[in-house]
Amino acid sequence: MLSRPLLTVLSVVTIASMAAGCASRSSTESESRGLFGGLLGSGPSASAPDAGIGVNTFLWRASLDTLSFMPLDQIDPFGGVIITDWYANPEAPEERFKATVYILDSRLRADALSVQLFRQVRSGDTGDWTDATVDQGTRIQVENAILTRARQLRISQLPSS
Repeated sequence: MLSRPLLTVLSVVTIASMAAGCASRSSTESESRGLFGGLLGSGPSASAPDAGIGVNTFLWRASLDTLSFMPLDQIDPFGGVIITDWYANPEAPEERFKATVYILDSRLRADALSVQLFRQVRSGDTGDWTDATVDQGTRIQVENAILTRARQLRISQLPSS
């Protein structure tokens, strides 16, 4: 019979290999990243900008920077999800916003980002919050702000010529 610590190590290795097998990268890209897709720091591209998390690090950091004024509710750097809590601007306390950002790819591309905004307004009679529509232009402005910040972060990482 195997000892308990050995079973634990085998379980972790099995789960990690199963998770690595579920990755959406091509086989040549996965092979170049080393054991478990670079999770353990091995392979030639383990120092690449996206080696530590499952999504594009520039989009991830830019999303956090852009939404830094809102309180965070949930974040998942491996799944690429940022969910904020409700935020009410002190200048407009009768409305509040919530944002959900999905980073869908490990590449820095516009279609690798999806932002959803939610808005509520306070009823004057009861003081309850009710759902309201969000202007589509506002969502696009938030996406553009994140993409612009991501490009700035990427450019700052380029070697000087």
